[in-house]
Amino acid sequence: MAEQRRTGRAQIDILLNKYVGGVPYTARARDISPGGVRLARLLEPEHAGKRVGLQFQLPGSNEVIYAEGEVVREWVEAENAQTDGVRFTLLTERHRQLIRRFVEDAGDAAEAEE
Repeated sequence: MAEQRRTGRAQIDILLNKYVGGVPYTARARDISPGGVRLARLLEPEHAGKRVGLQFQLPGSNEVIYAEGEVVREWVEAENAQTDGVRFTLLTERHRQLIRRFVEDAGDAAEAEE
């Protein structure tokens, strides 16, 4: 990757709504940062669209986060799992701060376990 990540990431395992061309699909988030999210496709057809809408809740939060993003990387993981790297292109500052706090708290918890 030519561009280095500027923010930390946190492991996450949640289901979310991923909208492609206005059609909702369920995806699983694997990690998240204030700048984007890594998604595993579940039951989703092949498509050429790079722009997606996302709707999800962080663990421990009741607030629904709405975001738009662009698929910037696609790869296949173990067992042929299709995975997308999505960069947020539209996210309210409030939601970005919620994600930032989640990432920081996850990092603090990981350090406490060491």
